[in-house]
Amino acid sequence: MSKIISGFSKLTKEEKINWLATNFFNNQPEIIRTIKQYWNVDEKLQQLHDDFIENTITNFYMPYGVAPNFVINGKEYVVPMVVEESSVVAAASLVAKFWSKRGGFHAEVVSTTKIGQVHFMYTGDKQQLQNYFEAKKVYLLEATKSITKNMEKRGGGILGIELKDRTESLKDYYQLHVAFETVDSMGANFINSCLETIAKEFRNDETEIIMSILSNYVPECLVRAEVSCKVEDLGGKNPQGFAEKFEQAVQIAEVETYRAVTHNKGIMNGIDAVVLATGNDFRAIEAGAHAYASKTGQYKSLSHCEVKNGMFRFWLEIPLALGTVGGLTSLHPMAKLSLDLLQNPNAKELMMIIAVTGLAQNYAALKALTTKGIQHGHMKMHLMNILNQLGANEAEKEEMICFFKDKTVSHSAVVEKYAEIKK
Repeated sequence: MSKIISGFSKLTKEEKINWLATNFFNNQPEIIRTIKQYWNVDEKLQQLHDDFIENTITNFYMPYGVAPNFVINGKEYVVPMVVEESSVVAAASLVAKFWSKRGGFHAEVVSTTKIGQVHFMYTGDKQQLQNYFEAKKVYLLEATKSITKNMEKRGGGILGIELKDRTESLKDYYQLHVAFETVDSMGANFINSCLETIAKEFRNDETEIIMSILSNYVPECLVRAEVSCKVEDLGGKNPQGFAEKFEQAVQIAEVETYRAVTHNKGIMNGIDAVVLATGNDFRAIEAGAHAYASKTGQYKSLSHCEVKNGMFRFWLEIPLALGTVGGLTSLHPMAKLSLDLLQNPNAKELMMIIAVTGLAQNYAALKALTTKGIQHGHMKMHLMNILNQLGANEAEKEEMICFFKDKTVSHSAVVEKYAEIKK
């Protein structure tokens, strides 16, 4: 029997759940209980969540943690992080404390330009198209005035429009390449509204508009984060050896794509966690970051390291299109709380905070990889996850942690030892 349904979106939330339970879960009552136990007891707050997306039936919770001890450009922060992966928050916290005693992190916003494009086809004479564009340019800007007025008051707006000939890549393909400044908003709706208005004004009988859309590739919306200290201040028994090994690990990620992908994933562990906590778009950030990592034609490390003249330097450059007003940043209560915790940063300050968190995460991963190995910390958390699944109490957990302190953690080994303890 087919389970294709018409009018699902018109059903009430209860009706949607009952339909799912009937058709996919054999009316198991525990399924409905599981779905409903994650509803917010505050009905108004639940309605707010329901309205974020379509066909909502419940909430999917993610852990919300904080990483203290970040010092960025001399200012102290506690950074909110939403992430399901163990060790991420702990690693960020440890690295933040480590560098807080060595001058902290330094960050700067290099540029904040965002891009949108009108993609169109044209089969006529190229010079005639160029002449038409030049004659029309002032009217394109004029047509958007009602949209850009408020943005311009805040210091943003359209920075420029170019006609780009892309016919070498695709027959008859051209684009209007538009640069924007959106100040403290991420600006997606603003940019797209401007582009659609520009497309409407630019259209004529000889141009076929294909689409008008912002780009999530923002190589000119760039932030840089850095740490540095004397090699001897890195601590440990052999700081020079550690620094050199660390530098080599980064260099490997700059030449080996297989390693670079995992290297950059570690950076995004920190970045995505803060992006989520502040109500920003982590998919857009991920796509833009990985495109930037490929800007030379080969996918490479987003971070870099140099050990020279007794100094250790580790830095990151990454494009981040973020907002602190509009969207979920003001609608979602926890996103608002996160921004309050960060002392209500503007978009540039948030770019720096998030880039620094990514750099801290990368430092933690590389330090683990080049010393104890990455599994040391992960297996500790893995052990706790298994013990929680087994329903271990606090005394049993302590005994198990002590037992596995110098042993390899595996699911079967933990289950076996736990069974012994229970006996």
